[in-house]
Amino acid sequence: MLSIEPSALTERDTYKFLIGSIVPRPIAFVTTQHEDVINAAPFSYFNVVASNPPLISISVQRKNGVMKDTARNALRTKELVVHVVDESNVMDVNETAANLEADESELSRTNFTLQPSEIIATPGVKQAKVRFECVLHHHLPIEHDGETTADLMIARIVRFHIDRDLYEHGRIDAKRLAPVSRMAGNSYAKLGDLFDVERPN
Repeated sequence: MLSIEPSALTERDTYKFLIGSIVPRPIAFVTTQHEDVINAAPFSYFNVVASNPPLISISVQRKNGVMKDTARNALRTKELVVHVVDESNVMDVNETAANLEADESELSRTNFTLQPSEIIATPGVKQAKVRFECVLHHHLPIEHDGETTADLMIARIVRFHIDRDLYEHGRIDAKRLAPVSRMAGNSYAKLGDLFDVERPN
């Protein structure tokens, strides 16, 4: 068993250890808006925070201390739309990971079409089987050695949008959703085999 002190690692090595160990990771495909530009980008530092109220977390890593468009737009508008990535849309989602200028929309690289939201002004993407209209609940800058390295955003879901084919008796059918998760490097993972384990009383 290797024992490694994090401070002995480079930032890149730490990143590789984390994304290689904490797998698979769900992917948040996020749209935000600045004036007439719709920004879109995927993030795999993403999960559920609470169900009452419904809160999710997305951590947006900064590059050389510079805030990314998604975090900056969400802070300005207090809005974002989060989509679940699945087998049918993962290739288009991957295209939105391109580094474009703030006044360019990553959606121009995809076959996605915009879907107006019902509660917030920021639109979502029609092709996603699950999307959440969200308002920014809390923003926490992550600091290390005097530098802000990431923006942790807690978003509150104000409207669920779920494909009718997935929804049955109050539950979402994971197999029909066919979610895709993030591994290390360029690798992704499909749902795979499911199995049940009863919880102890």
